[in-house]
Amino acid sequence: MKRTTWLAVVGLGEDGLEGLSPYAHFLIETADVLVGGERHLSKVSGGSQEQLAWGKNFDATLDEIETRRGKNVTILASGNPMYFGAGSVIARRFGPKEITVIPVPGAFSLAASRMGWSLPDAKTVTIHGRPLESLNLYLAPGQNLLILSRDGGSPQEVAALLTEKGFGQSRITVFEHMGGAEEKRIEGVAESWSYPRCADLNSIAVECIAGPTARPLTRLAGLPDDVFEHDGQLTKREVRAVTLAALAPLPHQTLWDLGAGAGSIAIEWLRSERWTRAVAVEQDSGRVALIARNAANLGVPGLKVVEGDIISVLDELGPAPDAIFVGGGVSDPGLLEACWAKLSFRGRLVVNAVTVEGEHRLLDFQSKHGGELTRISVERAEPVGKLSGFKPHRPVIQYACVKTESC
Repeated sequence: MKRTTWLAVVGLGEDGLEGLSPYAHFLIETADVLVGGERHLSKVSGGSQEQLAWGKNFDATLDEIETRRGKNVTILASGNPMYFGAGSVIARRFGPKEITVIPVPGAFSLAASRMGWSLPDAKTVTIHGRPLESLNLYLAPGQNLLILSRDGGSPQEVAALLTEKGFGQSRITVFEHMGGAEEKRIEGVAESWSYPRCADLNSIAVECIAGPTARPLTRLAGLPDDVFEHDGQLTKREVRAVTLAALAPLPHQTLWDLGAGAGSIAIEWLRSERWTRAVAVEQDSGRVALIARNAANLGVPGLKVVEGDIISVLDELGPAPDAIFVGGGVSDPGLLEACWAKLSFRGRLVVNAVTVEGEHRLLDFQSKHGGELTRISVERAEPVGKLSGFKPHRPVIQYACVKTESC
């Protein structure tokens, strides 16, 4: 056997060295430097190698590893290091050609096998280092969830969230120390969960069962208006669905929602695809807080919310976005031009206007850059005395354009 790279990442299970392949043993035994958390290093103790423990500053430890270039360095990680683990971060830092990764069955694979679930059919989620509210995105009748915990209090927190959302009848199974001699299985129902704390090393399986108060929400565009907390500044359901269709969310793409109001466009963009990103800009401080609450409630707490005037903060929003939605300030001088300049090549600009001045502004902008203009008219049935009648809402003029070399 021989090492093909100076840097290796070896996944460890709770069974420690016993669960490793011969080559994984070789990578550990021939290491000049072993890197890992205290739990992992304790499983391979006894050698004469230098040991480097992860500090609170992950990047600082990566810097320390960089100084050992030229030596054989082996990093010990949990399970499959490339699945919500450190492996992908290490690969981005050093490049995939410089590392050898040896995984073992991770928590998701082990939990799925114990539950008898098809792993591709379950939703795999982590609340380790991420907000608990991320789970709200995946609550649906009949959905199976596999969750990486933050600590021993996570199962109780998950049970409380499920109960609050009307999924209190859901069945919860907690696996402690999976794959090791201390493995333990704890089962219960969310609304009657009676275990205030489990072992810190645990994973959670949830069988989602919707109760009478549950309100499952689609991932498709056009959520009901009343799921958003708002003060009237909300892109209404029908217009929102058309707007999201024009913005065309794609994985790993970023949206700027400018003049975000209640944040509905950015939130539904994030809900549509797991790996999208979004920034919502709103100058009203009350609405900024409101957007954050909506994002958490609807399962996308990772939405970045920026408070400030649109023009003044554009330079602070990061790399060129793949899509920009302008929901307010359409008539402000220079706003559309500034957005167009920031938009990436082949990016989509979508603008909604409801005023005559806004309509004139869009007509002028279209004459210079092309694109499509659409008038969206919606009527909803409402009571008229003892009967019903259709009440028209204010028409919305929508501009949509893809940025190309010709414009």
